[in-house]
Amino acid sequence: MTAPDWKQLLFTRRMAICLFSGFSSGLPLYILINLVPAWLKSEHVDLKAIGFFALIQIPYTWKFIWSPLMDRFSLPHLGRRRGWMLATQVVLLLVIAGVGVFNPLTDIWSIAALACIVAFFSASQDIVLDAYRREILSEVELGLGNSVFVNAYRIAGLIPGALSLILADHLSWSQVFMVTALFMLPGIILTLCVEEPALARAPATLREAVVEPFHEFMTRHGWQSALLILAFIFFYKLGDSMATALATPFYLDLGFTKSQIGLIAKNAGLWPSVIGALLGGIWMIKLGINRALWLFGVVQLTSILGFAWLAGMGANQYALALVISFEALGVGLGTAAFTAFIARTTNPRYTATQYALFTSLAAVPRTFFNAATGVLVEHFGWQQFFLVCALLAIPGMLLLFKVAPWTTAVPENTEPAQTA
Repeated sequence: MTAPDWKQLLFTRRMAICLFSGFSSGLPLYILINLVPAWLKSEHVDLKAIGFFALIQIPYTWKFIWSPLMDRFSLPHLGRRRGWMLATQVVLLLVIAGVGVFNPLTDIWSIAALACIVAFFSASQDIVLDAYRREILSEVELGLGNSVFVNAYRIAGLIPGALSLILADHLSWSQVFMVTALFMLPGIILTLCVEEPALARAPATLREAVVEPFHEFMTRHGWQSALLILAFIFFYKLGDSMATALATPFYLDLGFTKSQIGLIAKNAGLWPSVIGALLGGIWMIKLGINRALWLFGVVQLTSILGFAWLAGMGANQYALALVISFEALGVGLGTAAFTAFIARTTNPRYTATQYALFTSLAAVPRTFFNAATGVLVEHFGWQQFFLVCALLAIPGMLLLFKVAPWTTAVPENTEPAQTA
């Protein structure tokens, strides 16, 4: 079957929804992994404490527990998906704005509590946004749609990772967090403008919403294949996730100022990230998701080694721009293929719960392994730490032989998605 023209798929209303929802999904996470560590570091909080702060992201790992509730129940007026989208986005805007009023040296536990609330509602927003995206995209649109989503997700990181850091040199931290929180408004506007997706049948009972998604996944693939898929989801992004966990403190330790990080490190990754995500989606139309996972995974692994090279170069602005650009390209490609694989693995009848299960498993390294990154850096040093991260990326690549063989093509369903 001839692959459709990517231009016909890209410039559609569904891709615009992927763009804005990706931005809304990425902003809270990047606040937690970029802005909060930079704030704590600038206020002289211990690096070990900053590393353990990654544990506040536990809700991303366990979101499959409450995802059946979002599959089964609806909030009034807006529908099942849009209702939960609006509720989570409004709470995120308010709580993010309140984080910066505390002092890291005297109110660290209050900051941790608010950060946990941000993580919980961010993870909840991800549950419903992932389900919504899967339900409006046809199979042939999955690669490009998830690429656009990932693209916007990474662009969102420029707000807390670049603009907010620049503002921090001129405004108080409370003002910085307030301005950053306002960038949740595009997601709220999107929710109010889009339509509710039309589903064949929602779970009739809470028991069905809880039990059947897991039963369906295991019986569809068989226990052995299902466990291999889960192992692949766990390992594919492990090395990359750990390598970038303390990126901002790493740049600060090399001697870069907050403004340099904002202007050079973050913006150097913008266009490579945009190009990588879009090329990934376009190439997936031709290559298929399986081959994309192989090719993009190699680029992603290689990009981790760039950080080890930068650690030896020191505060070299050109080296920083080069490493960040290549990392953005590699991770943009790899993440686009990875999220498309996850979406393809779900059953549309149980989208929220199955998608939450898979993305929760993918978040385990970011939550628990990343909590130990500060300890590893202090033990090994930055350069050796990044080499360890590269080694940890290899098991995920080896699992591709079983879960996504190069020679296996997966049939594509070209029926258009529907909305109510």
